[in-house]
Amino acid sequence: MKYKNTIKAVFLSRPNRFIADVRLENGETEAVHVKNTGRCRELLTDGITVYLEQSDNPNRSTRYDLIAAEKPGKGLFNIDSQAPNAAVKEWLEKQDCDLVRPEYRYGNSRIDFYMERGTEKFLLEVKGCTLERDGVGYFPDAPTERGAKHLRELTSSLKDGYRAGIAFVLQAECFREVLPNEETDPAFAEAFRDAVSAGVEVFFCLCGVTPDEMVITEVIKAG
Repeated sequence: MKYKNTIKAVFLSRPNRFIADVRLENGETEAVHVKNTGRCRELLTDGITVYLEQSDNPNRSTRYDLIAAEKPGKGLFNIDSQAPNAAVKEWLEKQDCDLVRPEYRYGNSRIDFYMERGTEKFLLEVKGCTLERDGVGYFPDAPTERGAKHLRELTSSLKDGYRAGIAFVLQAECFREVLPNEETDPAFAEAFRDAVSAGVEVFFCLCGVTPDEMVITEVIKAG
C-alpha cells in the first residue's frame, strides 16, 4: 500500500493518543493526527524522525497524519493501524482464492477476512505489530479485550468447519516473528495459546517499509 504526499518531520511530544506535536522541515511546530491509538512509547520518543502524510480533506482540524517513525538502530517502523489490513488485502488478492471478503460477520465479531477456495472456507484475523525488543515482536502493546475475543471466535469457528488463522503484520524490517505479550495482556496470551492448541494457524507477514509504502514481501507460517 502506498501513501501520497509524505514529508519528514521531528517528533516533539504526544499530548494524547490521537495527537502529536512535530517540527516540520521549515521549522514550524504542527499538531498532527496519530494513526495509531496504541502506546508506541518505544518509538515516539523526543527528537526522532517521523514521516507524515498530508490529508486531502481541507475540512480536517489537522493537516497531517503521522504514519511512520525511525527507531534508532532498527530502521523505519510503519505505525499506521490501518496499514496492516490494507497490505493483507492487497496480498490476498494476488493469491489463488475464489473469494476474498473483508469484515466478515462470524459469531459476535467481525473477522477481518473471509476467503473461499473450492470447498474450503477460511477466516483470517489481522494484527499489526510495532513493538519490537531484541529482534522479536510482541503483541499487543496495550491490553485489548477485542484481541482475545477474536481469538476465541476463531477457535470456535474450527468446529463449524472453517480453517482459521491470525496474521501478524510486522510493520518494520528488523524482526521476523511475534510472540504474545504476556506481561501487558495475559488474557490475550492465554487466548492465543488456547487458539494455537485448538488448530488456529499463525502467520507472520514480513513487510518492506519505506516512508511512502508498506508491502508484504513474505508470509511465514509459524510452527
